[in-house]
Amino acid sequence: MDRDFRETEEGKNLVKRFEELQNTSSTGFFTEDEYEYLIKHYSTLGKNNKALRVIDVALEQYPFSTDLMLEKARLLFESEKYQQALDLVETLESIQPNDIDVILLKGAILTNLEKYEEAIHLLTDALEFNSEDRDELYYCIGLAYQSWGYYNEAIQNYKNALEINLDHEDATYELAYCFDITNQLPESINYYQHFIDNDPFSHTAWYNLGVVYSKMMDWENAIKAYEYATLIKEDFASAYFNLGNAYMNNGNFSEANEHYKKTIELEGPTPDVLCCLAASYEKMELYDSGISHFKQALKIDPNYHEAMFGIGSCLESQEKWLEASHFFKKALSYDEKNTTYLLALADAEYNTGNVVSAIESYEKVVEIDPYNVDLWLNWSFIYFEQEDFDKASSVVEQGIDEMPDEAELYYRNVVYLINDGKYKEAFVFLENALTLNFDKHVQLFEFFTDLETQKALYKIIDQYKNQ
Repeated sequence: MDRDFRETEEGKNLVKRFEELQNTSSTGFFTEDEYEYLIKHYSTLGKNNKALRVIDVALEQYPFSTDLMLEKARLLFESEKYQQALDLVETLESIQPNDIDVILLKGAILTNLEKYEEAIHLLTDALEFNSEDRDELYYCIGLAYQSWGYYNEAIQNYKNALEINLDHEDATYELAYCFDITNQLPESINYYQHFIDNDPFSHTAWYNLGVVYSKMMDWENAIKAYEYATLIKEDFASAYFNLGNAYMNNGNFSEANEHYKKTIELEGPTPDVLCCLAASYEKMELYDSGISHFKQALKIDPNYHEAMFGIGSCLESQEKWLEASHFFKKALSYDEKNTTYLLALADAEYNTGNVVSAIESYEKVVEIDPYNVDLWLNWSFIYFEQEDFDKASSVVEQGIDEMPDEAELYYRNVVYLINDGKYKEAFVFLENALTLNFDKHVQLFEFFTDLETQKALYKIIDQYKNQ
């Protein structure tokens, strides 16, 4: 674009003028740059249909613009209208047969249409005449192999991409994923280490090593690697962000908070980083600050349901159940099959006295993901609190049918059966639980404060231990 209208009054007026013309079915003149701004404006907000409408209007005015045609193909691809995108790309291909952007997009479309061999052949052929975008071609070939299930071939192509351009972050992440899925993560450390050995001051090499350690959930080493990356390159926003994530996972929420702030300082606020910053405030029990930053994320993107859930989570922590329930419902209106949202709503509804609504949420989770331990524990606990021990046991046993190796479910059933006076049955479930995971038996004592009951349980557990 020759001109940048972003975040300006001129940009806002441009959007307003376009929408007014559309509402009155009038036509107006816009430059190609202005159309490009409008397309970017709507696509950034996730309004791809509106962006496509802008392109259709623009193409009436500029019918031979290959840039507009390519942008339309991209949006069709992002909207998962793969065949329409392919038809348009093939038209472009006949006009610009060696255009790298057309080739890369066609390769991505073919991959999503599961035409893997065709995609790989197209992209591999392009390597012969393209000298500037070879890293991106290798990356896309890697994606095709990965989608096809050929992970070792994908690994080799991601490595080829990184040999050309070590700063290719997408290739870094996908390579780490493939190493993970093929159980090669520990060995992959040597691969990244050789870059560091060749250039100890390569910020990208240290960053990539941090990504691998993060995949391995080795947070201490991940933190060290990311810190080296930021020491070498002080404005390395991605490293600060990942460093924040590593500190969050390591339980150091104040450090995470500082590094998310640094990311925003370098890159500006985005919904993703603002939500991470808000979550760090939430973990530090600074709920008002958390809510404030989740709301900032929503100002940037009103449809960012993760922020809606975050506000609900902060309110839930303050036992403001009714308000929390409202925000969980808002989040679910955007992502109705999100089990985390459904479980949170069930808990909030139960605490506001809406037991029927809570149970409905649990039933929805069963349909989506019956292999969720919290689902069975939380759902059955409703009946336990109502002293309907038989129903509580029935629900948790339904969970055991779905997850027969989950010790927590057996231990919880022991609680319900003892409270129901079914001691022989409780003993059978206790034996199974101890076999599956002996150490988790301590959770039983959260439910039994009576010393006599505790002594009896200790005796049984000691007998099992000494067998």
